[in-house]
Amino acid sequence: MLKLSRRISKEVIVRVVADVAMLNGALLVAFVIRFLVFVALGKSTSGELTKMFWNSLETYALTGWLFTLLNLVIFWLGGFYTHGRVYRGRYKMLVIIQAVSLAYVIFGFLTYFVRPLVPFPRSVLGVAWPLTIGLLVGSRMWARIWRRVIKAEDRIFREVERDDTIRNVLVIGGAGYIGSVLCRQLLEKGYQVRVLDALLYGQESLSDLADNPRFELMEGDSRDVSAVFRAVLDMDAVVHLGELVGDPACALDEKLTLEINLAATRMVAEAAKGYGIKRFAYASSCSVYGASQEILNEKSRLKPVSLYARAKIGSEQALLALDGPDFHPVILRFATVYGLSPRPRFDLVINILTAKAVRDGEITIFGGEQWRPFVHVADVAEAIVRCLEAPLDSVKGQVFNVGSDEQNYTITQVGELIHGLIPEAQLVNRGGDVDRRDYHVSFAKIQRELNFEPHHTVEDGVREIEAALRKGRIEDYRENRYSNYKTLSDPANHLSIRSRHITELYAPRPAIEREDGAVVARVSLV
Repeated sequence: MLKLSRRISKEVIVRVVADVAMLNGALLVAFVIRFLVFVALGKSTSGELTKMFWNSLETYALTGWLFTLLNLVIFWLGGFYTHGRVYRGRYKMLVIIQAVSLAYVIFGFLTYFVRPLVPFPRSVLGVAWPLTIGLLVGSRMWARIWRRVIKAEDRIFREVERDDTIRNVLVIGGAGYIGSVLCRQLLEKGYQVRVLDALLYGQESLSDLADNPRFELMEGDSRDVSAVFRAVLDMDAVVHLGELVGDPACALDEKLTLEINLAATRMVAEAAKGYGIKRFAYASSCSVYGASQEILNEKSRLKPVSLYARAKIGSEQALLALDGPDFHPVILRFATVYGLSPRPRFDLVINILTAKAVRDGEITIFGGEQWRPFVHVADVAEAIVRCLEAPLDSVKGQVFNVGSDEQNYTITQVGELIHGLIPEAQLVNRGGDVDRRDYHVSFAKIQRELNFEPHHTVEDGVREIEAALRKGRIEDYRENRYSNYKTLSDPANHLSIRSRHITELYAPRPAIEREDGAVVARVSLV
């Protein structure tokens, strides 16, 4: 029952209602056509036509509910409303035709053999069947075409209305997993890109950009006031990706996490605001939702279960408090990211499970019933660019979940998907449930407001990780540099004791309160 409730969203209800209207519309039109044919033939008396009219209404009233229910059940099983893999594939139209035909065959069988449903005009079924197929296929094709038209108009609109002052973009954390992909997308679009990064994971991810005249790399820590002020000089927009990422990495050193993920973020935002930079995109996470049995949107209650999530919430609150006429933050809550990047990571669930499948011949999952939304790293970068290019009125002070409804999976489903693509690997469930995060997220807002839809699927991410491993581009996925937690745990890393110049003004003072028994992050700044 719980799984079913999670799949029934407002969008699903709308699609079901639309299908019900089309199904019954096709059936009623078929009855009308049959009646008009008898009228045109002129072989029936007015009394016979009147009787036929009322018999048709009675037949529809007695069987219409069964006809509708039967179709909806078959549509649901066919993945129409759950977006099953077959329905999402390239043969969607054939799947629709098969489902409709099966429903009509079963309905025709019932109305022929079940006494209370007899008689039912066979000619009505013969006419209603192609009408139903035409309506269902046509409506979905039209929706697809309309979305493309809207996207095209949006691109034109953004080019016309775009703030022409946005030419120089500062990416804090640009050498990281997401940042290294974002930098390349920005450069391809003609932006001047400056990166401020502590290079904790090295600078190999940006090495091929060194000769690009529109690219600049500044080595520096986001806690260093002087480095931040040098970095924001002459910039038109800031994208802040420069935080410690992941629950295990952040749990290593609470003080360090709060310095980087909270205090430094506030200081960076103050610096940007002081220099007159209006656009500020902040990388948050769907981890702020913690664990919930509902389908969550941007207005849902936050229930963090880790220091990482609590710090994210604290930074969101601090940034939104700065929103004003001259500073416009936008909060992007990323789904769990996957896919290949110039700075690969193998501490992300899809990437690590794929690597284990290829190298170890085993896909190991724990628990498995936890829901998690997923999004490809390249799609995350595109969402950030969309926010930078969108009209200010549509993004300022807004919070967007970044991902797609179709890529909400349980961990078990992820394991099965990878197993289907790499069948020689063994799928093993170790049981237990070490990760308390469990959330099913709606991404309707970013699709509606920014016309954003990911271009990549989980299958795409698995295939590209598999190819990188099999071709030797990544030799040992277990190396420390591919894991945030392992890198920070390495005794050779002295990030926490390096000389920094963050001022006392931004020193973090965490305070966790409980409301109605749920943990709520209240992280204040002195």
